[in-house]
Amino acid sequence: MEAANQLGSTAHPSSTPARVPGSASTGTLGRHLARRLVEIGVSDVFSVPGDFNLTLLDHLIAEPGLNLIGCCNELNAGYAADGYARSRGVGACVVTFTVGGLSVINAIAGAYSENLPVICIVGGPNSNDYGTNRILHHTIGLPDFSQELRCFQAVTCIQAVVNNLDDAHEQIDTAISTALKESKPAYISISCNLPGIPHPTFTREPVPFLLAPNVSNQLGLEAAVEAAAEFLNKAVKPVIVGGPKLRVAKAQKAFLELADASGYPVAVMPSGKGLVPEHHPHFIGTYWGAVSTGFCGEIVESSDAYVFVGPIFNDYSSVGYSLLIKKEKAIKVHPNRVTVGNGPSFGWVFMADFLSALAKKLKKNSKAMENYRRIFVPPGVPLKSEKDEPLRVSILFKHIQQMLSGETAVIAETGDSWFNCQKLHLPENCGYEFQMQYGSIGWSVGATLGYAQAAPNKRVIACIGDGSFQVTAQDISTMIRSGQRSIIFLINNGGYTIEVEIHDGPYNVIKNWDYTGLVNAIHNGEGKCWTAKVRTEDELTEAIATATGEQKDSLCFVEVLVHKDDTSKELLEWGSRVCSANCRPPNPQ
Repeated sequence: MEAANQLGSTAHPSSTPARVPGSASTGTLGRHLARRLVEIGVSDVFSVPGDFNLTLLDHLIAEPGLNLIGCCNELNAGYAADGYARSRGVGACVVTFTVGGLSVINAIAGAYSENLPVICIVGGPNSNDYGTNRILHHTIGLPDFSQELRCFQAVTCIQAVVNNLDDAHEQIDTAISTALKESKPAYISISCNLPGIPHPTFTREPVPFLLAPNVSNQLGLEAAVEAAAEFLNKAVKPVIVGGPKLRVAKAQKAFLELADASGYPVAVMPSGKGLVPEHHPHFIGTYWGAVSTGFCGEIVESSDAYVFVGPIFNDYSSVGYSLLIKKEKAIKVHPNRVTVGNGPSFGWVFMADFLSALAKKLKKNSKAMENYRRIFVPPGVPLKSEKDEPLRVSILFKHIQQMLSGETAVIAETGDSWFNCQKLHLPENCGYEFQMQYGSIGWSVGATLGYAQAAPNKRVIACIGDGSFQVTAQDISTMIRSGQRSIIFLINNGGYTIEVEIHDGPYNVIKNWDYTGLVNAIHNGEGKCWTAKVRTEDELTEAIATATGEQKDSLCFVEVLVHKDDTSKELLEWGSRVCSANCRPPNPQ
């Protein structure tokens, strides 16, 4: 997005203050930080107040371009900033020192794994307490204040501890710009006594600054394109597979150039779903090894050359390391590097530059696409429900498919929703998000809050399992308070179904809740919220009609009761393979 490439935008006319005679500036650290957030595209900040950040929150509230959203806990504030960044390109959260920072860190680790620039701001101790032997509250009882910083060093690309005003301007700007350039979270700790103090370095309106775009090494780019073109033009039936790092490389447009020019079939890795347009005439589905969508896996794995663009091969995406992919047949295009088969690797070659240049060098080849069309058989439809038959998950997702449009977005929680949502066909401009690399259960509640806040023109449809919902349910409250109109399908099957299919045990059974009753209690008659509990297809159809009709401006929560063993066939296959990978015995010493 534009804001991710440039810091700086038109100032709010009402925000220009009068100069104080004789002073260099009346600008403050708090004002400067608020303006920087607005300039990079953040208009909502997710926060949990604590005594070390209260003064800073005052300054964020005073900024006309910022909306402060109070969350029920720090973990959800971080997940919300993650969801926000997926739509806007950047997100931000504010918490208090250590007790808040160590609560939000799990969400920040998830954002790091997914290459999302989230600005994590922490209200820190009074600047006078640094370097003393004092013990402060909200710490582990030692006079060393660096514990939180040390924890964040592993899950952020840059850390700034702002405890003096002379360096604050540089520290804040460097942290924010580095997060945007590297597409990773940044940690900024700000002493609680500094936000409101004027300082000459803070002009009342920050001077905009540009982030220089990455430019490929021209000789390396030419060599990489030549090697890749020779490799692919000799192939009989090559394919292209898009991966999750298309987002961080900002290469989706260039990817389409390559798809259009080559004539190759286009597949997507599961964690890249939503980044490749599924209405493209050459789109053949999700490549996920043994649990690929119909006929996609066969076409990819039988190819004699495959271009993986922005892939992440982990145990989950490789279905327990069982992909039938040969290294010597693969071109791997990473955000800043290209490797051709077993041969050469080219560094400082950026993905978008490479894909655009390669598109001009390839001979059109539609052989693999022709093979796909020959063998393809449309997927079947779920068996028709009998009257009052208990609802099946396949029926639920048949109806969710019919709800999708360019004005919706899907959030899929960790669990069987991964597999059921992969099979949804996304219309043009329909959003899609899930957290495959980190896979933190409960992520989707906060992410739905953040995504819906960032994209008010889309109606978010969230598919959340009961076990995951129990981790982070509280921020349904924040969705209602913020006037959001998402539709949440709570899939109640009595436990951690994804864990059951990997390794079953009594620990995978959870206490059943009255989920609609809980949401009604949270609603408490304030704001717009509607709930329904459905057990049959007729009840589901009626609930969807209400949610998309008379309750279209409300947060809609639909509890779907299904059998505990009603899972997708893909989860059954994937679970057994991941279990096998987890259970490998130690290598002989």
